[in-house]
Amino acid sequence: MAEADLDVVIRQLARVQSRSLTAAVKKRRDQIMARAAKAKDKAARDQLRLVAKSTMELGTAAAKRLQNSAEIAADAYARAIRHAAEEAKKAAAKPAKKKDAGKAAAKKAAMAG
Repeated sequence: MAEADLDVVIRQLARVQSRSLTAAVKKRRDQIMARAAKAKDKAARDQLRLVAKSTMELGTAAAKRLQNSAEIAADAYARAIRHAAEEAKKAAAKPAKKKDAGKAAAKKAAMAG
């Protein structure tokens, strides 16, 4: 049953990566805003503020995409494990029925021939 927990691990790793990505984006935004505060003219300051805002928007979008991809991968893995478990149950049940059918056919063949 340890394999079924791998989807939880995928989700946790994605959360950690998403948090670190968000922290890096905020750090970068703060660096740009610090440069904007030191800018000598208004146009440069406004342009740097706009870059900082865009950096934050693009970074959070990337973090969301990362999180969504991990959720999809974790869900797909969990589905695949459930499907494999169901197939294993079906495969374990079918040979028992086939063996019984094979024995019955062998008895018929022995009596007939």
